[in-house]
Parts: sequence; structure tokens; C-alpha cells
Amino acid sequence: MDGSERPMWRRWVYAAKPASWPKLLVPSLLGQGLGVAATGRLDVAALFLGLLFSVFDLLFIVFLNDWGDRDVDQIKRRLFPDGCSPKTIPDGILPAHHLLFAGLLAGGMACTTAILGAALLPRPGLGWGAAVCLGIFVTYTLPPVRLNYRGGGEVLEMVGVGIALPLLHAFLQAGRLDDPRLLQVLPGFALLSLASAIASGLSDEVSDREGGKRTFVTLLGNRFGRGGCEIAAGMGIVAWMVAAALAPVPTGWPLMVGAALAAYHLRDVRRTSDEAVTNAFRAQSRYKLHLHRAIWRGGASIAGAAVLDALLCSP
Repeated sequence: MDGSERPMWRRWVYAAKPASWPKLLVPSLLGQGLGVAATGRLDVAALFLGLLFSVFDLLFIVFLNDWGDRDVDQIKRRLFPDGCSPKTIPDGILPAHHLLFAGLLAGGMACTTAILGAALLPRPGLGWGAAVCLGIFVTYTLPPVRLNYRGGGEVLEMVGVGIALPLLHAFLQAGRLDDPRLLQVLPGFALLSLASAIASGLSDEVSDREGGKRTFVTLLGNRFGRGGCEIAAGMGIVAWMVAAALAPVPTGWPLMVGAALAAYHLRDVRRTSDEAVTNAFRAQSRYKLHLHRAIWRGGASIAGAAVLDALLCSP
């Protein structure tokens, strides 16, 4: 695969991995939706700055993740020359130093956006919150910590994607974090985010193990990896159902909507599970597609329903 044959703009679009963007955009919108629900109004400036931060955060993560994982990606290309999608650095789509510079620039722009939001809205402490979100990724994949290579990366991703990012956006939108909906929604969403984090290691099991990465899948194997995904996702859905049952009527209905939609797609996850064995890359892609639909559609529906409930019930 010769990435140098692609036009430059297509190389950068490929490196940005737009198909993976919902992994951060959904928790961002979930936090924004919960912020709207807390105040009963939509702050358009907060929504715009939040989406801008999320885009820069996404680019920061995808570019530096490719830079940080370039050696393991090279191993996977060697082991499976025709069995996986093109790798940005090993396949010559972009050089490593370009991705490093672009990732650092995107991270700087994300921090600048947060500082701007803290000054304009105002939201004291927003810049520190953004630094925490970016720092979680730095701890995840970059030296010297590289927790994803030492075990625990999935838990760190759960904290970053499932808790820290929605909280940042809820604070950006509402200016406070005392709304009970956060405690109702985020534990379940964090568990679903853990399922996604475990699933991300399925297709890299062999190359990650050879490259020295210690992930849930490399330590316990494909079968336990899939089992962990499905247990975490199921627990997340149950957490939403329990929170909905305990919430004052009628504020629990957005949680029931999200839980029902996630449960519907989890059925397809379990239906495709037996096929998603080690190195069955297409089957693994179908498996992760259904899992992501459960997480992303469940989370997005809660955000939308919470906004609708708040706007309809606001005086």
C-alpha cells in the first residue's frame, strides 16, 4: 500500500479518522445535553466552543495516537500485510514528524479554546478541566507513562471518555456540576465506554502482544475480551435502568430511552460475538460496529431526550 499516491488533503483526512469521531463527539454532546437540562436553556456560545474543543481534542488524540503506536502498527503491517486497514505511518500516508507536530498543535488549540471559553462565558477553571482531559490521553499512550502499554489503559479511557469529557462539557454549558442527572447518567455511560475500550484491542491482539502492549485482550485473550465487553455494556444499560427507576417521575424517561436503544443494539453484539475470534478482522469490525451503535445511539438519545424534557418543562 503506497500512501504517497494519495493527494495530500486525502492523506490528512484519512489520518484524522473521521469514522472514529463519534467516540468523543457523543460524550461531548451528552455533557452539553445534560448542561442544557440543568439550566433549562441552551447557551449557543458554550455549544460552539464545546464542539470546537472536541474537534481539536479529536485531532490531538488521533494524530498522536498514530505517532505513539507507530512501532506496534509496523508489527501489525508485517504480520498481516493484507488483513488490516492502511496504517498512517507504516504505509507512508504521512511521516511521523508531521503527525507529531499536527497533534501538538491541535492540543494547543484545544487548550486555547478552553481558556477562551473560561474568559468569555465565564467558566473559571475550564482551562484546568481541559488540561485534565488532554492529560488523560497523554498518560494513556505517550511516554514516559504509556499506561496503555502497561495495563490499565481501558480503565483510563473509561475515565476520560465516559466521565471527564461529559463533565467538562456539562460545566461548559451550565457553569455548574451539581445537577443530579450527572450521577444518574455517567456511571452507566462510563461502563459502556469501558466496553468500547476493551473492544478496541480485539483487532490488535496479536500485534499488541508481540509489541509488548498489556491490554485486557492481550492478557486474557479474545474470548474473555468479548465477554468483558458484553458484561460492561450490559452493566451500563442496567445502571441506566436502575437510575431511571429511582429518578423522580417523569425525569427518568430519557434514561429509559437510552437504555432501550442500547439494549436493542447489544442484542446484535451478542449475535455476532461468536464470529469475532482472533484475527477475524471483518467479523470484529461488525462486532464493534454494533457495540458502538449501542453506546453512541444510547448516549445521543439520552442527550436529546434530556434537552427536550428540560425545554418542554422549563417555565
